Amino acid sequence: MRDLTRLVASKIERPLSMPIAKASVPTANAAKYMQQLCKHWSHKLEVDLSEQRGVVRFPSAVATFDARADVLQVTIEGEESEAVERLQGVVASHLDRFAFREAPLRFDWQGG
Repeated sequence: MRDLTRLVASKIERPLSMPIAKASVPTANAAKYMQQLCKHWSHKLEVDLSEQRGVVRFPSAVATFDARADVLQVTIEGEESEAVERLQGVVASHLDRFAFREAPLRFDWQGG
């Protein structure tokens, strides 16, 4: 019984690694696009939004947006790799829609 207790405790103490994908998207309109995107998703999803940061909670992943002067940092963290990969496409297509004058934006995804 003690061995089982130790095994369970070790699994609880060790954080599970979740798949993460990150991209730096060059644009002079990072804050504008982030605001539009977060407001769009706030109708159906939980969203936290400030002037420079947005967090959107999807059912199986969380997308975080950090707006800087010339780049939008996008981080997607999910329960499964497939969810992260799927959300990469969703985020890219939605951002391109809001950034139609600049589209297609360049996403240099890392990880996932």
